[in-house]
Amino acid sequence: MKLLYFKNGEQYRLGIVTEKGILDADAYRQFKGQKFFSATNLTNKNVDELKKMLADGIRHPEFILDEGALTIASCTPTPSKIICIGLNYRRHAAESGMAVPTVPVVFTKYNNTLVDYGKDVPLGKVGEQFDYEVELGVVIGEKCKDVSKADALDYVLGYCVANDLSCRDLQFRTSQWLMGKSLDYFLPLGKYIVTKDEIPDVQQLNLKCTLNGELRQNSTTADMIFSVAEIIEDLSKHMTLEPGDLILTGTPEGVIMGMTEKNWLKPGDVVTVEIEGLGSTSNQMV
Repeated sequence: MKLLYFKNGEQYRLGIVTEKGILDADAYRQFKGQKFFSATNLTNKNVDELKKMLADGIRHPEFILDEGALTIASCTPTPSKIICIGLNYRRHAAESGMAVPTVPVVFTKYNNTLVDYGKDVPLGKVGEQFDYEVELGVVIGEKCKDVSKADALDYVLGYCVANDLSCRDLQFRTSQWLMGKSLDYFLPLGKYIVTKDEIPDVQQLNLKCTLNGELRQNSTTADMIFSVAEIIEDLSKHMTLEPGDLILTGTPEGVIMGMTEKNWLKPGDVVTVEIEGLGSTSNQMV
């Protein structure tokens, strides 16, 4: 099942993708005398409810919306945490000239980095070395603490495509990467959260990134150093993961930083990131 959030004024609404259009899950829930889904972050239990809703809701045309007429929001509009894993692809670590990590390299982004689907991204007034990074996003669907690798994926709600935009000169001006990762609107996400049951093997997905139509990144999640399950196991030892939390799992080789001739992103450039089965997002830098 594919889920998305759209805007109704200043309010977020949850939609389910159907062959007929977008089922307004919140309007349907209101019709049933219940609270909006978008008032809270989705849980795995909600997914079961949404599947039942889908079967009935498509028979109610008054709740089916034209996707093209909607303002699509970030597919995870209100995560309590955005947790990022650095240097998590073997060939990316090599192109960066850095050692392969023995434990996950963890840093954060914040909600200010989220941007409505497909919107332009301002490069800002500070920094110069702007770079792209296609990444697999993992959305947590159940409170998660001290879980094992074997059970970790049970706590996942679904997956999305992400572009972890980075400003390298800000990123490396200190040993802490945060400043180069958390500029406003520096986390474009794909249109959809795709529920985990739609993805047979999350460690066998193709990732691509193009810059102005030129293929720059082309790899698979099989090159990850730490799998999604291993990342969740490690994070949950140190912190409680909550429904709606977003984990970015690293980028493969092909970033500008790893090139001999470094032509950094500039206004007018269009970056498209895509992951097999999860969709894509294209954003123009301004």
